[in-house]
Amino acid sequence: MGYVLSAVARVLEQPTAWGAACEMAVLAGPLWAAALLGLLLGWAWRPRWAAGLVATADSHPAPPSFATLEFWRSQLPARLRAPLGQYIGAAGAARSQEEDDSSLLGSSEMASEELAVGKDDLVNLWRLVEGRDGGPAWIKMMEKSLSTMTYQAWRRDPQTGPPQYQSSTIFENANPEEVRDFFGDDQFRMSNKWDDMLIYHKTLEECQTTGTMKVHWVRKFPFFCSDREYIIARRIWKLGGAYYCVTKGVPCSSIPRRNKPRRVDVYYSSWCIRAVESRRGNVGLTACEVLLFHHEDMGIPYEIAKIGIRQGMWGCVKRIEPGLRAYQKARAAGEPLSQSALMAHINTKVGDNFVRGLESNDDQSDIVEAEQKPAKNHVARFLVLGGAVALACTLDQGLLTKALIFGVARKFVGQRKTL
Repeated sequence: MGYVLSAVARVLEQPTAWGAACEMAVLAGPLWAAALLGLLLGWAWRPRWAAGLVATADSHPAPPSFATLEFWRSQLPARLRAPLGQYIGAAGAARSQEEDDSSLLGSSEMASEELAVGKDDLVNLWRLVEGRDGGPAWIKMMEKSLSTMTYQAWRRDPQTGPPQYQSSTIFENANPEEVRDFFGDDQFRMSNKWDDMLIYHKTLEECQTTGTMKVHWVRKFPFFCSDREYIIARRIWKLGGAYYCVTKGVPCSSIPRRNKPRRVDVYYSSWCIRAVESRRGNVGLTACEVLLFHHEDMGIPYEIAKIGIRQGMWGCVKRIEPGLRAYQKARAAGEPLSQSALMAHINTKVGDNFVRGLESNDDQSDIVEAEQKPAKNHVARFLVLGGAVALACTLDQGLLTKALIFGVARKFVGQRKTL
């Protein structure tokens, strides 16, 4: 306490604001460095069951079994846990891995319905689009618009797994076919840089019968995180005048895991692309809607990930619109389609009997507006939160700093606020 009081006295003794700011930086610098080091160490060594507490603050997970070898192995960092995992259940895991990978080894096998992306995935996406998946209610996050694009986004938190996101993007003066090709064109995605996180892509396998592709992606993350690696399979169905595009993570034994980039196993990003009426009042279906359902486990605590996604979502989305217009101009100029865009033309047509045969589910998820819970009026809470705001604004204006500081502050004050 004496050290703090003397430091405050030195700040007040400074004749100029610049001198006071320097003294405050000298005081706050070591504290911030220690806090950051503690957070990084705690994040790296956190046990899996503790990560579940962060992901689902409103749930009460069952206590772990401390007597099992698997529990103690799970407490180690990934780089130490991976070698041990090779000896625990190796026979069953290898057999399961081989069965999963064999489904995508050849184009003839990829035409089978037993694929990593098959009929069940289409049914799941159809139920998501129709609001019949039986999941939690969607909470509205934002609604933004440009002159030729309208965007809405929702989020929901399942009992297990990462947060799930739904969005509706309506592009004026666009048709489903060119929007389908646009999202499937990995080459244009990188060359135009409308998706500036994608830094590498390679098609591993493709099926000329069903259009199924197995793709290797590497996406760039901020400096404080290693880049992320994705092995994804994608396939497109045509149902009526709409395209149902399923993309999800799949196992791959031919590409070994590395420390960097880090492999993302839990990944789901699927669209329904369909023609809709223009919001400008034009006659006919002159606009195109993209319904996106997305979730992934990036290896970042869910609460921090939600802050980053909420803050950066619109900045990423609004780059899509000029990218699409550039793609339309390139198509109008006669530029040849890339191989990935050509594969998007190969899709499985589904008849009306398939939809009529799906099981009806009356438990439709409702879309509700996000409500912000009022914080309790305690002096201690305001002190901690006020200190977090001051520290965030004094030391750094970056998203990571604010996310870390506010996350720690929220844990101290015990807030359970919807982000």
